[in-house]
Amino acid sequence: MNLFKRAWWRLRGHPGKTVMLVGLFFVICTLVLSGFLIQSAAARAADSAKSSVGVVATMQLDVEALIKSGGASNSNGAQPGTIGAGGDLHSKLVDKVCKSSVVARCNYTVDGAAAPTGQVELHRQGEPPAGQDTTGTDLFRAAGVRDINSVKEFRNGDSKIVSGFGLKPDSETDLIVIEERVAEDNRLKVGDRIKLRVGEVDPQKGGMSTKKVEFTVGGIFRNGIADTGSYVPAMADASNQIYVTPEGATRLQGKEPTADGAALREATFVLRDPNDLGRLKEDAKAAGIDTKIFPLGVNDKQYRAMVGPINKTADFASVTVWLVAIAGTAILALVIASNMRERRKEMGILLSLGEKKPKLLGQHLMEVVACAALAIGFAAAGSQFIAQGIGDQLLSDQVSSAKDSAAGSGRERDPSDPTGIRTEDTQQAKPIDSMDIRLGAGDIGAVGATGLGIAALATVVPGIRILRLNPRDILTKGD
Repeated sequence: MNLFKRAWWRLRGHPGKTVMLVGLFFVICTLVLSGFLIQSAAARAADSAKSSVGVVATMQLDVEALIKSGGASNSNGAQPGTIGAGGDLHSKLVDKVCKSSVVARCNYTVDGAAAPTGQVELHRQGEPPAGQDTTGTDLFRAAGVRDINSVKEFRNGDSKIVSGFGLKPDSETDLIVIEERVAEDNRLKVGDRIKLRVGEVDPQKGGMSTKKVEFTVGGIFRNGIADTGSYVPAMADASNQIYVTPEGATRLQGKEPTADGAALREATFVLRDPNDLGRLKEDAKAAGIDTKIFPLGVNDKQYRAMVGPINKTADFASVTVWLVAIAGTAILALVIASNMRERRKEMGILLSLGEKKPKLLGQHLMEVVACAALAIGFAAAGSQFIAQGIGDQLLSDQVSSAKDSAAGSGRERDPSDPTGIRTEDTQQAKPIDSMDIRLGAGDIGAVGATGLGIAALATVVPGIRILRLNPRDILTKGD
């Protein structure tokens, strides 16, 4: 008789055992498919986070490497160490790196200060305490930026341009952006020419430098920090923040930009992918930057903060898939072995009638595969909803743990902050807290292959015993 007909009759004749096998396979396939769906959702979320957040790579001076290369002198106790021109990272070279295909956006900063003149005075909220020397703080805080939109206050909306325009990579080098209150106090408007004094000590004459630098007001911005009405040191007052080009900030340091552009101490690059750091280093070397003196370091904390919880959920799902597959194979192997022992007389009679042993094993395999196929269909119909519920619960637990960990972490410097003194939360980006579960043909194919593999393994392993039996042993000795 055809082994397919025997398998069909067997399944119809014993509905209880058929339902039991289908039920076991349904549980196994549902859990395995849910694991696959959670892993796929996590991978999609990680890819989305890469494009939306990116990874910040920071290039800055390594003083020890500069000293070893002979570009700087170390302190000998009597005289302080000095950093020569080799410690300057020139903006024109960084501009070449910014054009790299792996860079989504970049920025660099030059920190400085500017002293007021008769034309432009500081905004003051109150008078300083009597007898307090304010010479060192009566300055504008100057930030030389490549792109004002990359500054944290403008990115998050705390500051915004209310007149004119901000600074861009192609802006004229003499442009300046001032705060609204300073503009009102000094009756300045966009297009006015102003002069500020260099905010550095004159090493030859002593005291603050008298050299002046001329700028054109390109824009006026409004800072979200309101006046308190009490005295605040001028340099710490948000209204006395000014933004200039990197070349303008270099002039406010009492220097002149060279043909290679402004002298920088740091540049930041937002990468499209965390794995692009190697390519960025190659592009930096090609641009003429010594990456030993100006090494690149990756700060992917925002990316890790976003994908950390969902990646942990995916890892748990991966472990679950393996455990379910192994445990399911073992359980099914025991169930099928028990069924074979119950059917020893049937097998003995068929073998005595001349049935081939491989066909007898094939009959059992067809029975199990038929149950597995039904279970895979049922699992495909309901796993998307089950995976969504399981995934959301697991992810919620991971997000809660991540938030608790972040609450106890400190604050660190914002690499895109031009002043170098502000800090930001170590976890600025919110973790991904939802999963987009999608059932695709690839997922069904994967669980189908896994389910059929389990069925074959669970049948063949105990069925090997059949190939070693003969009809007489089966019918006379039983097991």
